[in-house]
Amino acid sequence: MARYRGPRLRVVRRLGDLPGLSRKTPRRAYPPGQHGQNRRKRSEYAIRLEEKQKLRYNYGVTEKQLIRYVRKARRATGSTGQALLQLLEMRLDNTVFRMGMGGTIPAARQLVSHGHVTVNGTVVNIPSYQCRPGDVIAVRNRDQSRRLVERNLEFPGLANLPSHLEFDKNTFTGKVNGIIDREWVALQINELLVVEYYSRKV
Repeated sequence: MARYRGPRLRVVRRLGDLPGLSRKTPRRAYPPGQHGQNRRKRSEYAIRLEEKQKLRYNYGVTEKQLIRYVRKARRATGSTGQALLQLLEMRLDNTVFRMGMGGTIPAARQLVSHGHVTVNGTVVNIPSYQCRPGDVIAVRNRDQSRRLVERNLEFPGLANLPSHLEFDKNTFTGKVNGIIDREWVALQINELLVVEYYSRKV
């Protein structure tokens, strides 16, 4: 199975707040299912699995893609967990979302895959494209593209623009100034548990 297409609030109730997956807040504060209100104590494995699932659902990547990102993060210098978060945050669909052009990461992914976004003047329709410092990300110069982004900018997914990005709402043009810092990652997650989860698998 590729991307998750099921009920998003069910996932939010189970895993906690996922700012990239949905802007809605669940009415019930407990996990879904028959035993949602009286869950047993979770094992060490279950805790690590839950942290890994948060990454998967929030950024909309498959298990295969996430394993690939973990391997790439291991080869990078410094903390593996931090490198993993940086790789996921620097994806084009997430960058478009953080600039406010899409209300959620799935909405931003749709903008990218439908050819509404350009990188350095060229249309890029690959959501997993890795943005680099210096990249100029803009809305394609078409009425349809501009209308879509205008509508999304009225209700952005996250209010604060990260320090490594800049965005001009008048020209619909943004720029990547650097690599994202850990404190600007909106998802509440312990990335070390994700690295531990994959330590035996990868």
